[in-house]
Amino acid sequence: MIEIPGWLWAATIVFIVALFVFDLLVAVRRPHAVHLREATFWSVFYVALAVGFGFVLWAVSGPTAGTEYFAGWVVEKSLSVDNLFVFVIIFARFAVPEEYQQKTLLFGIGAALLLRSVLIAVGAAAVSMFSWTFLLFGLILLWTAVQLIRNRDKEPDVDDNFLVRHSRKVLPVTDDLHGGRLVTKEAGRTVVTPLLLVFIAIGSTDLMFALDSIPAVFGVTSEPFIVFTANAFALLGLRALYFLVEGLLERLVYLAIGLSAILAFIGVKLLLHFAHEDVSHAVPQVPTPLSLLVILGVLVVTTVASLLRVRAHPEERAHAVAVTVRPRKEPRDEQKEAARRSDSTSGP
Repeated sequence: MIEIPGWLWAATIVFIVALFVFDLLVAVRRPHAVHLREATFWSVFYVALAVGFGFVLWAVSGPTAGTEYFAGWVVEKSLSVDNLFVFVIIFARFAVPEEYQQKTLLFGIGAALLLRSVLIAVGAAAVSMFSWTFLLFGLILLWTAVQLIRNRDKEPDVDDNFLVRHSRKVLPVTDDLHGGRLVTKEAGRTVVTPLLLVFIAIGSTDLMFALDSIPAVFGVTSEPFIVFTANAFALLGLRALYFLVEGLLERLVYLAIGLSAILAFIGVKLLLHFAHEDVSHAVPQVPTPLSLLVILGVLVVTTVASLLRVRAHPEERAHAVAVTVRPRKEPRDEQKEAARRSDSTSGP
């Protein structure tokens, strides 16, 4: 049984909020393009913070809590790499200048963290009240693993995002960025800039990713505090990680296979946990230290194999592998749909 004292909850929330404010005031105090040196510094900074927090948790609540946190954080960090692919697509679709990208990322990540907190609270309540929640989470992860493999060569359509599509219809959107503002005045009326649509796209897309990643973290721990902190520290470092690995992303050609293997492994782990608790205690469970080793091993093998593959075949490029965003249609598919619509509207 993991004991999380109330003061640790309070101190952690204050610390995470302070980090976000610090990032907002210091890291993005002026619009500018982020170069490799700055991105490296902030990436190392946030990784060090996440690892340091894990050791603090280990000292306060014991090795079980520490091990579960590290496993959850590694899961979230690995799954967040796919978020970065979609961020690249979003910035390209909306033609966001480099100097405004990190500000928009930070606001989107902040919104995603708030929304994920709600999902974590709901998930924790479901886990504590209904034992079959582990069965449901396990099936979701296995389904997601299959979809990652099926859609590994398809690019998601960020323009089809429900919130972005309807925001265009409801909100008065201007074409001018107005110095990086989200909302401004134009000809005497209040309008929103394209950066607000980017903010909505990033926040809502990350929330859809959470529908897969949060069940995955519950696969390594059922403690809400650990699920929350693993998500928080993975998200807080996402902005810097984006600028650090932006050029490396397209080389991870086997990312879909690696993430699929991780999700399938955790899905099976959840199914075994459900069977152990509700069917028979003779059913074995996968210990958290073994989960951590398997996840790290898959990530290492995936990365090395991807780099070797690209070295041998430089023309190959990786794609985003989000299964919660509808893949873009190929031109041939769009022509077929147009032909079907034409046939259906024309009489005999």
